[in-house]
Amino acid sequence: MMTKYIAFLRGINVGNIRIKMTDLQSAFEKMGFTEVKTYLQTGNVVFQSDRTLVEIKPILEKGLSETFNYDAYVLLYPHNSLENIIVQYPFARLETHHAYVIFIENNPILEELNALSHEVSEEANSIKLGHEVLYWQVKKGESTDIPFAKILAKAKYKSTTTVRNIQTLEKMI
Repeated sequence: MMTKYIAFLRGINVGNIRIKMTDLQSAFEKMGFTEVKTYLQTGNVVFQSDRTLVEIKPILEKGLSETFNYDAYVLLYPHNSLENIIVQYPFARLETHHAYVIFIENNPILEELNALSHEVSEEANSIKLGHEVLYWQVKKGESTDIPFAKILAKAKYKSTTTVRNIQTLEKMI
């Protein structure tokens, strides 16, 4: 039975890792995935497979690493979980702020980042724990400069986290 999935690729089209979305789509198809569609230039892919999440992740990471010559990190979710993630966004949507979801595939890292978010006092009210995600509301123009953003950018979180704007997630629905 075919299941619809979402893959979030970490760290592409920033820095030196440049991948065209048409090439990314082709790579997914060559690995045997179907109904492949990309969103924006940041590595958001919706696709179908008859394999399980556990089977797909290593196939994608190995295949993308070999195809594009970089260390691929993929966070993978069933497509039907995305709507719940969006609906549970706990903050008012403001024109002056970005509405982000931080996807974290490792529960101890989720707990660690949640605890760290409360230590960063000026942001404690803008980060809330969700089911396997953190919700983050941050003033536009400050997404990379504030202390919590610097925590997220640490190398230790590179393989297990990625941030997406909720508007991008809505498009993927």
